[in-house]
Amino acid sequence: MRVLNHHRVGSGEPLVLVHGVGSHWQVWEPVIDRLARSFEVYAVDLPGFGESEPLAHTTVDMLTDALAAFLTENGLDTPHLAGNSMGGLIVLNLAARGLARSVTAFSPIGFWATAGRVWCQQSLGQSATLGRMLRPALPSILGTPAGRAAFLSLVFGKAWAVRGDVALATALGAIDSPGFAPALASFDHARLQDSGRLARIPVTIAWGNRDVLLTYATQSRRARVRLPEARHLTLPGSGHTPFYDDPDRCAQVILEQLAAADR
Repeated sequence: MRVLNHHRVGSGEPLVLVHGVGSHWQVWEPVIDRLARSFEVYAVDLPGFGESEPLAHTTVDMLTDALAAFLTENGLDTPHLAGNSMGGLIVLNLAARGLARSVTAFSPIGFWATAGRVWCQQSLGQSATLGRMLRPALPSILGTPAGRAAFLSLVFGKAWAVRGDVALATALGAIDSPGFAPALASFDHARLQDSGRLARIPVTIAWGNRDVLLTYATQSRRARVRLPEARHLTLPGSGHTPFYDDPDRCAQVILEQLAAADR
């Protein structure tokens, strides 16, 4: 049995939070306390990220299988799921397997054309390479608003406003995670695997209109076409990882989704 590191807090119906590539469970910290007032929250580190041990071979599909096993091991029968980026596609695909009561996906991967996928892979990969080259200087660079804006605008809509420690942890996540490179490479084959079940549960797709990694204008439109029964929302002023850009709105989106599942 593979144990996934996770942060568990609150009580009530279970809600599982899933981060994106190169990230960790702490990316949800701006919204966890609010969510935990109503729900039992599990924020997980996927294998090869944060404090979880890597898989022998890492693909998005294998990470999805690992999270499905985590749900079973912890007795989480059809919990609410929320995910960001790679985690967004993972939770959608778990829901397509019938393993979710509701699902909320923030800027999920998989709704790109080839050019958009290649842009995502190359921009993240090159950013990680640059980060490794500049590693000794990263605390100083990311300690300034200008440095954060220059280095992290791919992931945050308001990168200059993010705390320095958060910015550094974000950069080091991509640099140090053993799952980063293989997971990113597997984006070539990452697909939504909808079996029709997504139309039977509450699904929300939320996209920051300042998302330049998975471009809002094109990829959110494809998501609307691919999942016409879902609720599609725009997060004004937010980027690819919106929880630091607008935590109140992000928490509200998830809570509204959970309330919809109870009706």
